[in-house]
Amino acid sequence: MTSKPIPHLKNTEVSKQLIVDGEPFLILGGELQNSSFSSHEYMNEVWPRLKGANYNTIFAAVSWEQIEPVEGEYDFLELDRVITAAREHGLHLVLLWFGSFKNGLSTYVPPWVKIDPVRFPRVKLRAAEARDDLQTADILSVFGEGSMHADARAYARLMQHIHDMDRDYATVIMMQVENEVGVLGDSRDYGKLAEQAFSEPIPNDLVQFLRGDWTQMNQTFRSNFPHLDETSLDQMTYWKQLGGDPALIDELFMAYHYARYVNHIANAGKQAYPLPMYTNTWQKYGDEDRDQNAPLVAAGGSEPGVYPSGGGVPSVLDIWQRFAPALDFIAPDIYLNDYSKTCAKYRHRNQPLLIPEQRRDEYGARRVWSAFGSYQCLGTAPFGVDTVLPKDSPFTMHYALLAKTSKYILAAQARENDSVGFFFDELSADGKDPSQPIRTSFGDWDLLIERAFVFGTPGPGFGMVIQLQRDDFLLIGKGYQVSFQSRDERAHFTGILRFEEKDVEAGELRTVRLLNGDETRSGKSAVMPADDPDYGGFPVSITIPARTGIAMCQPYALME
Repeated sequence: MTSKPIPHLKNTEVSKQLIVDGEPFLILGGELQNSSFSSHEYMNEVWPRLKGANYNTIFAAVSWEQIEPVEGEYDFLELDRVITAAREHGLHLVLLWFGSFKNGLSTYVPPWVKIDPVRFPRVKLRAAEARDDLQTADILSVFGEGSMHADARAYARLMQHIHDMDRDYATVIMMQVENEVGVLGDSRDYGKLAEQAFSEPIPNDLVQFLRGDWTQMNQTFRSNFPHLDETSLDQMTYWKQLGGDPALIDELFMAYHYARYVNHIANAGKQAYPLPMYTNTWQKYGDEDRDQNAPLVAAGGSEPGVYPSGGGVPSVLDIWQRFAPALDFIAPDIYLNDYSKTCAKYRHRNQPLLIPEQRRDEYGARRVWSAFGSYQCLGTAPFGVDTVLPKDSPFTMHYALLAKTSKYILAAQARENDSVGFFFDELSADGKDPSQPIRTSFGDWDLLIERAFVFGTPGPGFGMVIQLQRDDFLLIGKGYQVSFQSRDERAHFTGILRFEEKDVEAGELRTVRLLNGDETRSGKSAVMPADDPDYGGFPVSITIPARTGIAMCQPYALME
């Protein structure tokens, strides 16, 4: 059997793309519940549902406790069974290494690690009710080199095994190294090893990075440390001398050390099998990027330690990008933050975007169009996909449409300014519109993208517009309309030359219907209707329901 190319990231004009089987690949993913992938028996019931819901890639956890229950003795039997089953069902995998850290804690380490705090020291937190005013946390300290080296050995052994059993098949296309790392319960580790590191001079490589890259640091970091610049660092030798909010100094301290810890593990794995690797991030919640429609009771927090302090949130993303070079990118989990703003922040320094966890409801599903269309996203993965039936999952419909048009989406993602993605949420209870129209330009044309007109209550919408040729626009999605205006100063009229409903057959577009009249609002807009437009009691049914969700539009202009 001829080996397939190793999945890898390839540079494009504007970002990177994942290459699988030698071709660009769009991850239409879903993440399993935490414990699902540990059981071949359980997964046998799940695979057909996942395939039926149009996922092409499953994000699944592999834990340290599972593969190395006894130190130095590895057990891959159950893992081999589930990887083979995924392959048999035509699904790819992104494996999530739950090693030292999962959701800021260390609950997935093996028993022999849990019971040996001398060899594998724990984080200490400030707590008035604890003995000596310090509380032992269920978190391995990143200052314990024994933990780092033991984790790296296990991860390297895992990657070698994946290489040996999957190299010829490329079922596994990417790896996540740890999960949502950082200190929970305090802004930093107060154990003896951590205190010693905090009392020492700021590491020279960090000082040199801040000095040399100050103007390239993202705005969030510079806003947190407005008193720092290239020259002021010369007068600051120790962490406490950095000034400003002590919690933010603690977070910077922890980010530097967490990044180096995770980098050591990722590097060990890449030596065995160099698949693309990333780590994911539990987001800071409560600042200006909070999703105003999200509930206040879920996980997040606006202070380091309420969210995991030291993880790759935007305020320390630069630190992670510099000190974890074995990771190909840092990925955001997006549940409670503004989706598009978070996507934009995680394209910092032109790193590729992946969303390994997000909401699995319709509210979350319609947002993936923004990620794919405007931020060149490698893939998205709603969480908990094995506990919802395909008929109840909105992703079944969204991923079907994305899969059908993926050839055109991937081509647009590789070109500069060739697509825009968007969504429109339901109107608020008071009738206000939470989603603004989108105004953008492609070459000779200005575009206005807004909700599809109906006589009743406007509904939600989603989609993507791709410029295929100078005057050819591919419209994908439902519940919106596009109006065109020539940018040529000589133009005195802009209209629609041709508007065709399309479908995809054998990877190529074919015409289904010629659209005109009511379907263009009498030539004013290219309308991509919703599945069930609200007629509002109007006696003439001039709005039609969606069908394929794919169309081609050619605008034209008359010149003086």
